[in-house]
Amino acid sequence: MKKSPTAKKSTTSHHVGAKAVAGKSAGSKTAAVKNRTAAKKTISAHKTASAQKTTGTEKASGTHDQPRAGSTRAALSWARREFARVSAYPLTTYYLILVSVLALTSLGLVMVLSASSITSYDGGEGSSFAYFNKQAGFVTMGIVLMLAASFFPLHWWRKLAWPALLLGVFMQAAVFLPGVGKSTKGNANWIQFGGFQLQPSEFLKIALAVWLGAVLASKYGKMTTFGHAMMPVVPGIILAVGLVVGGNDLGTGLVLMAMALVCLFIGFFPWKYFLLLFGSLGGVALFFVLSSQNRLARITSALTGHADQTASDVTGSAWQSNHGLFSLASGGWLGVGLGASREKWSWLPEAHNDFIFAIIGEELGLLGSLVVILMFVALACGMVRVILRSKSRFIQIATAGLFAWLIGQAAINICVVTGLLPVIGLPLPFVSYGGSSIIASLLAVGVILSFARTEDGAPAAIKVHRDRVRSSFAVLARKRKK
Repeated sequence: MKKSPTAKKSTTSHHVGAKAVAGKSAGSKTAAVKNRTAAKKTISAHKTASAQKTTGTEKASGTHDQPRAGSTRAALSWARREFARVSAYPLTTYYLILVSVLALTSLGLVMVLSASSITSYDGGEGSSFAYFNKQAGFVTMGIVLMLAASFFPLHWWRKLAWPALLLGVFMQAAVFLPGVGKSTKGNANWIQFGGFQLQPSEFLKIALAVWLGAVLASKYGKMTTFGHAMMPVVPGIILAVGLVVGGNDLGTGLVLMAMALVCLFIGFFPWKYFLLLFGSLGGVALFFVLSSQNRLARITSALTGHADQTASDVTGSAWQSNHGLFSLASGGWLGVGLGASREKWSWLPEAHNDFIFAIIGEELGLLGSLVVILMFVALACGMVRVILRSKSRFIQIATAGLFAWLIGQAAINICVVTGLLPVIGLPLPFVSYGGSSIIASLLAVGVILSFARTEDGAPAAIKVHRDRVRSSFAVLARKRKK
């Protein structure tokens, strides 16, 4: 049966409508899927952007921190390289010693002027510059001797060892001669020729160090028997120390004992004999301490301080020590100002001499005191470099003895002023007032500088410096001619 055209048409329309509906529903599904996909992409894009932002911030901060750490490491690395380069330079030891000593000496001149101005004027000198002018003359003489001694070749010091000790012992023995020896404040430790005074024990320190260096270096490895170890080392030490202590100067005697023991230690003196000598010297020092009421009073004052009733008396044994502490305490961090010390107005005895470090603490404060200590540390480092970098046992032993004198005496003086030790009566090297002390100390530095010039590579470096100076003068001469 044939369908009518109308039926076909309706059927066709129905199929077309169904397809249209199906197409619409399919389109709507596709659109929904696309929308969901787009939404997911948007969310994912937002997450990625935020993650990238966070990562970028972290990277930015990391990039900011990394240059800081890198620059710090680079600076430390550069500092290490520069330190190694400077340390390896052959003349570093020479200049380290020379600069530190000149700095200490210059500061000493300034502080002598400040600390002695009142005492000098009030003492009948008529000028506040009297002590300063004398000290400046002593410093000039000492620097000339230092520079001259620094050019001495090494073999000269070996040859001068015995004559220097004999001359030092003879001069020290002269303090007991009537009309020549002079006693000052109970110490017979001076000799006088007309208006010229000299403290021979200061120069005996140099002679003893050089002599012990020469003798112990020649006996190295041979001190196997008692007689060979003791002769002539122990008699020389006993003679030098005995003459000084016999003049009632136990402080200088202790310094000589310390120098001798350090030289023996560096010179590989046999241990059993070393301990025997150490005990003997300690027993002698203890005997002289216990046999003197004045020394016992100083020790008691150092232990009791203000608890001692004599501390309020100008003649009391604690007066000087206590006023040294007052001077340090009143300085604070930066001091009261150069020249503005109050303790130097006849309150603190020996303000320009043994207790000049107290005036430094008062006028320059804790900062100035630390600078002085650092200068001595620099000098000590230079002397240690001479000992470690030298191949000569003579240089090592002699420098060790001079180290025990200069650095050890500085440490004792500072400890006395700060109340850690009883008053001994030792000046601060290079700083305190005193002609014999400053001249002998600078001469000792000249000996050490001559040792520093023998370091490996130092002669070649010195020759290069000389050639540069000559060429500079030649260029200047040409310019003047033009």
